[in-house]
Amino acid sequence: MRSGPPHIVVVGGGLAGLSAAIACADSGATVTLLEGRPRLGGATWSFERNGLVFDNGQHVFLRCCTAYRGFLERLGTTDRATLQRRLAIPVLRPDPGGGAPRVGWVRRNSLPAPAHLAIALARYRHLALGERARVARAVIALRKLSLEDPGLDSETFAAFLARNGQSRGAIERLWDLITLPTVNLRADEASLTLGAKVFRTGLIDRTNAADVGWARVPLDALHVDPAATLLERLGGTIRLRAKVDSIDVADSGPRTATGVVVGGEHVGADAVVVAVPHRVAAAILPEGGIVDPTRLESLGVSPIVDVHVVYDRRVTKLAIAAGVDTPIQFLFDKTAASGRDVASGQVLAVSISCAEAEQGERPEALIERYTGALRALLPGARSAEVVDAVVSREHEATFRGVPGTARLRPGPETGFERLFLAGAWTDTGWPATMEGAVRSGVRAARHALQAVGTTRAPVDLDWGVVA
Repeated sequence: MRSGPPHIVVVGGGLAGLSAAIACADSGATVTLLEGRPRLGGATWSFERNGLVFDNGQHVFLRCCTAYRGFLERLGTTDRATLQRRLAIPVLRPDPGGGAPRVGWVRRNSLPAPAHLAIALARYRHLALGERARVARAVIALRKLSLEDPGLDSETFAAFLARNGQSRGAIERLWDLITLPTVNLRADEASLTLGAKVFRTGLIDRTNAADVGWARVPLDALHVDPAATLLERLGGTIRLRAKVDSIDVADSGPRTATGVVVGGEHVGADAVVVAVPHRVAAAILPEGGIVDPTRLESLGVSPIVDVHVVYDRRVTKLAIAAGVDTPIQFLFDKTAASGRDVASGQVLAVSISCAEAEQGERPEALIERYTGALRALLPGARSAEVVDAVVSREHEATFRGVPGTARLRPGPETGFERLFLAGAWTDTGWPATMEGAVRSGVRAARHALQAVGTTRAPVDLDWGVVA
């Protein structure tokens, strides 16, 4: 018989683990969070170099990301992020003559969806007039899809777009602008399940859903450190460099998780939430459950690479921009977030999604290519001096969301009592994003709390998540 509050062990200190741990602690459970690395944050972390702070990737969110935004509200850090009043992304195309780039815009007005994008798409300069007219055909076809249809996962998003009148150029210069940073794959590889989810939820179904938000401070200061502080204030314990070797399961009776093993030490628990990357989960989950480790391995990985460039002067007034016909996919002004005085220079981050070719390249080669691409794209960069540059890589940033992966993504249940899964790779209905990670953490926490019989009313447990 348990005499005190239930003890829940959360394995993994990324966004999924942090959100699960705080949700459990909010509901009165005693929480121990175990992280194998010497830092928290998972795939969203910050590092210092030459007195400046850089993020490992430029992780943005949208207004429709209600769980992640609610998580920031729970942490009290909403004011450390910017959220556009209205979606407005300049899309830059280099001028062959070396002049200023041609600029097209992806932006919305206040009309009801999907008319809120019609004017911008009709004026989008990077598509021919006929291509712009045919965009509406694909939008109409997307609106007719049921996002619950398992058949969507049998083809690529590009195949669907081509079948609905989209040219190769339109896919590259418009549709991939959104598909790449959200699914971490190009449309010709991404599952229609994920492509349709991104565009329906993020752009088409609601007028303001795609307004973009991003951190004005390092990610550590936005959600990692505040989450750790809150968890400890709620009575939780955080152990770093605590790599979990296996999950303990009762030898007799129902197959029930009784704790975890860390360096040969048994850490007992009334429930366990495993919130680690899918390949790590495959290695530590006990055999005999409903989650097949080989199926988790089949989810694959897709990397993200970022090139951070420090200039001796301001080279652009843009806070965010996308690129077409250039190696630059997205660039962000990270000057203030890095800690550099805006009067003495500028820090730009170039984010490269689906970076399989780039992940094995030498940093020097990547820096040369992308600083050259910035010079070709931004006239202000041509006369500026590069003071410093650094490359960050996330080799296993996301699972590889190709057709057939929807059936590989498990839900929170494992087939063992009191053992649950969280992570952006689980079946959240979302791509592997910060939103998906938080949603999975809250969902796993709800299952764990129910399993241990917690009756105390949770504090803001949903954080905007629809059950």
